[in-house]
Amino acid sequence: MPVCPQCQRENPADAAFCAGCGIKLGRVCPACQRENDADARFCNGCGQPLAEQARPGAPPPVERSPRDYTPKHLADKILQSKSALEGERKQVTVLFADVKSSMELSEDLDPETWHRILDRFFEVLAEGVHRFEG
Repeated sequence: MPVCPQCQRENPADAAFCAGCGIKLGRVCPACQRENDADARFCNGCGQPLAEQARPGAPPPVERSPRDYTPKHLADKILQSKSALEGERKQVTVLFADVKSSMELSEDLDPETWHRILDRFFEVLAEGVHRFEG
């Protein structure tokens, strides 16, 4: 439910105007400050994604940073190296993995369930990458 920025009243998800004070409700783009419809997912001015609004009763989204995926000992080693401050050029190996029939599998599952499955998939892959300090 969108909360009015002026009077803080909760309004129905499809409301265009606040039921408490009457101002136009919308979503302001963090990149260009353009106002968008309350249900817009992308800015109609610059195309940037707008912040997701949680569904009623849904758990809050989990914010993760790269440090969440990197073991502490490896992150410490990276941050202590001279190249962490200066940068470096090196040859790298890129891992690409695909989940066969992922689109069909995801259609039959709740988005949160599918997210948990993929999160575990990435954990397993990251274990191997981190074992070789990648």
